[in-house]
Amino acid sequence: MGPGHTHTARPPAEGFLGSTQQRWLDQVGSVLETLNQGVILNDGLKRIVFANSIFLDMIRMKAEDLLGRSVTDLFPPEEVSRLLEFIGRRETQGRARYEFYIPQLGGGRLPVVVTSHQIQDPDGIPFAVVTATDISEQKHAEMELRQANALLLARQRQVEEELLLAERVQQSLVPKSLRWGNVSVETYYQPAWSIGGDYGLVVPGDDCLDVLVCDVSGHGISSALVANRIYSETMAQIERGVELGSMLRHLNHFVVQNLASSAFYFTVAAARFNRSCRSLQFAGAGHPPAMIVRPGESPQLLESKSMVLGLFEDAVPAHAAAESPVQAGDRVVIYTDGLTENFNSQREMLGTEGLTEIVRGVSSLPLAEMKQQILNRVAAWRDGPAADDVSLVVLELS
Repeated sequence: MGPGHTHTARPPAEGFLGSTQQRWLDQVGSVLETLNQGVILNDGLKRIVFANSIFLDMIRMKAEDLLGRSVTDLFPPEEVSRLLEFIGRRETQGRARYEFYIPQLGGGRLPVVVTSHQIQDPDGIPFAVVTATDISEQKHAEMELRQANALLLARQRQVEEELLLAERVQQSLVPKSLRWGNVSVETYYQPAWSIGGDYGLVVPGDDCLDVLVCDVSGHGISSALVANRIYSETMAQIERGVELGSMLRHLNHFVVQNLASSAFYFTVAAARFNRSCRSLQFAGAGHPPAMIVRPGESPQLLESKSMVLGLFEDAVPAHAAAESPVQAGDRVVIYTDGLTENFNSQREMLGTEGLTEIVRGVSSLPLAEMKQQILNRVAAWRDGPAADDVSLVVLELS
């Protein structure tokens, strides 16, 4: 809404100012005209008695159409009360500063910062000097910033929703604790972030139980995407009943050919129990050693024979898998380096040796409690929160 009704043109302030006031006004006006802000002078009746050329440009009016009008006439009725509040503040405090706008001829609103001061002419009659600084560019920038922030917030919410969905999908793939014949299985998985690059498989079949833990280097979304792709390929290999060494060669070839990147690699530990459970076939690739835990004995380490996968075609040797005898009462522990690569307050790493001692110390506990105590004791050793994804599978033959 633009300024109110127009007045008849008149010479600047003539007709309602005395000659002395007019001379004083001419002198003051010549100074105010040099300022680079819009400036008006109001008399005690709130009439505009002077406006410099910058203010006239701001309001888009001619001097003869503006001078002599009450400043309240320029604003729509719903804004007058706010304006009078600002004016009252100036009259009681001697000055005021606030953000408002100049109503332009044609309906526009020019945002400004207003500074007003009470002054007196030589006869002691009060006037108000009101300066207006154009802040339209600032307001435009603020609006663009608000819009950009709103877009960023919407995008952040979208990313958070997608991450939550990805986390749910990944958690749905985490192997569950189960019993297969005379083998009991307890599992655990915890990413360092909401999603991670570890995954585990516990796949019971008619004749064999396959257990596999994989660790893709890095953390977060990229590692999780790669891990999920390798997971699908691994499941296909297990369902075909492929021998463990051949499965590692296939996974390595698949990644080198299709996902090759110097930015990541992955390690694997795979174990296969036959139905009689008299033997355990094991194959590892650059992975921390699995453990066979027998009552009263130190854990037996099952070392990897293959290099890390995803970098070189020849990472897996011809005889990548080995078979170890197992018996009732034996337990098998398979894990990722999120358990071993932990540091205490003295910057000492737990390592395989430290984890082996923990496993040996809790091996007589019930299986589920043994799993939990391994996690608790590693956490007690570690200084601070976990920095890597953690996967753990513990099995017992009965």
